[in-house]
Amino acid sequence: MSIRRIGAGARMSQAVIHGNTAYLAGCVAREPDSKDVAAQTKDILEQIDATLAQAGTDKSKLLSATIWLSDISTFDQMNKVWDGWVSQGNTPARATVEAKLAAPRFKVEIGVTAAV
Repeated sequence: MSIRRIGAGARMSQAVIHGNTAYLAGCVAREPDSKDVAAQTKDILEQIDATLAQAGTDKSKLLSATIWLSDISTFDQMNKVWDGWVSQGNTPARATVEAKLAAPRFKVEIGVTAAV
C-alpha cells in the first residue's frame, strides 16, 4: 500500500494517509497567547477540517480523537466548542486527559484518526 504525507517536515508530518486511514498529528492553536481554551479549540478544529479535506475525508469519518488539556478544569469550555463541531451520529472514540503541553501558552492539543 502507498503512503501519502501532508505537510511533511524534517521532524513530522501534519498527516499520513495509509490505505483507507488518515492519521493526523496533534494540533495546537495558531497565535495561542491571545486565545482562551474555547478559542484555541475552535482554531484547532478549523485546522483539522482543512487537513482532513487535504486527505480526502472529513469529520463525519473520524474514528478516534485524543484531546490533551493543560488544565482539566477547562473540560466544559472545550466540550462546548467540540459539541458544536463534531458530526452528530458520527462521533469518534475519544479520550481527553490533562497533560503538560509543549509550551505553557498552549491550553489544548487535539489529534485525530479518520477513514478516507
